[in-house]
Order: sequence, then C-alpha cells, then structure tokens
Amino acid sequence: MLRFDNVTRTYGARVAVDCLNLHIDHGELFALLGHNGAGKTTTIKMLVGLLRPTSGEIRVGPYNVVENPREVSRLIGYVPDLPFLYDKLSGREFLRFVADMYGMSESAANEAVTREADRFQLNDFLDQLTESYSHGMRQRTVFAAALLHQPELLVVDEPMVGLDPHSIRLVKDLLKSYAESGKAVLMSTHTLEVAEAICDRVGVMKSGKIVFEGNVEQMRQLNPTAGQSLESLYLAMMDN
Repeated sequence: MLRFDNVTRTYGARVAVDCLNLHIDHGELFALLGHNGAGKTTTIKMLVGLLRPTSGEIRVGPYNVVENPREVSRLIGYVPDLPFLYDKLSGREFLRFVADMYGMSESAANEAVTREADRFQLNDFLDQLTESYSHGMRQRTVFAAALLHQPELLVVDEPMVGLDPHSIRLVKDLLKSYAESGKAVLMSTHTLEVAEAICDRVGVMKSGKIVFEGNVEQMRQLNPTAGQSLESLYLAMMDN
C-alpha cells in the first residue's frame, strides 16, 4: 500500500531523512517512533506532499506522490500535529468544505458528515463556530475531515497531544478499527504506551535513519535485558 524506496531529504548540508526504506500493507497499523528531530515529521510531510524528497521514491498504491499528487490525495487522509480549522465556519460547514474539496456529491457529503459526526461524537457542537472549540474538539473534527472520503491510508502525526482520556480512547479505538477494516494507518507518536497497545509494527528513527523495524516482541528479542515495555526497549535503543 505504502512504499518508501531509498528516500532522502536534505536541508542544505543537513540530512533530515537518510535513505529511508519502508513498506506498510493494507490492514496494518504502523507507528513511527523517535526523538524530536529524528525525521518523523519530515517523513510524513514528504508522504502527504508538503515536502519533496531530495532523492528516492514514495508510492501510495500504484502512484508516485511527486508525479501523481491528485491521485495520491484521494487515497490519503491526513491529520497533522496541530489541528487547523477555519474559525468563522461551524464544524458542519468545515466538514462540508472538505467534502467539496474531495469532489464528493451533495448526498455523499451529507452521508459522510453524518457518519463521521456520529463516530467522533461531534453532534453536540457541530453547528457552533470552530473558534469556540477546545483542543480536543478541534482534533476530533480534523479526524472526521480526514475520514470523509474513507481513504485507503490514514496518516496521523502525534494524534494524542492535548487530548483528554475520553478522546484518547476514542482515537485509539478508531485507529485500531480502521486498520482492522483493511485500511492502512501510519502514525507518528511519542505516546509509547499507545503504540504498544494498538500497533502491529513500529519503526524507530534516529538521526534520519530507521534503526529498528518490527513488532514489540522482536524488539524484546534484540535486547532481552532492557525490560518488557516498549518504553524501556525504546529508551535502551536510543542510548546505544
């Protein structure tokens, strides 16, 4: 579903992502882990078309993200680390605007808005201006917008930041069920306990490189003295 083949991104002399190779299948929930500056957000921005790779190729399904941006955008739903809404639109108006951007018909847009408003429990405030929304309300609305067109690949950058426990549970259940439905999910996160609980595989980035790719049990086998939790295993890997 998603392939990074020898992808590098540089900023002048600084290498932000260094020869990245990664493959994520349908039905898989994959977490990208790493300290700040490891290259996670740069990787995601290249995938969603906000940055161009310096070299290498990224493909979503049959499409190259640089050569076929329109086709790729129809396959991807993107939730950035900072939820952006138009403050003078209501939540419903914002979702309808996004549906229009995807070229959805009026009936399909109405059905999708109703579906996602129910899924993310937005109905109590959907007709209020988004300038009045809390961070959690904004994040849930952005998630709903990303799923209106039921993308094959959901890309999420730090989904749990600033969320209350109820919203965290809602997002965890959504990510897991979305992958179980046969879609692919790529998540960048610092919330290691969430990654351990719901992800099929993780990739650990350090200085722009993937230094580990696999499941948590495989990580335990690599370092049996580091402890059992993903947090302890991750920290031991970062110290090496």
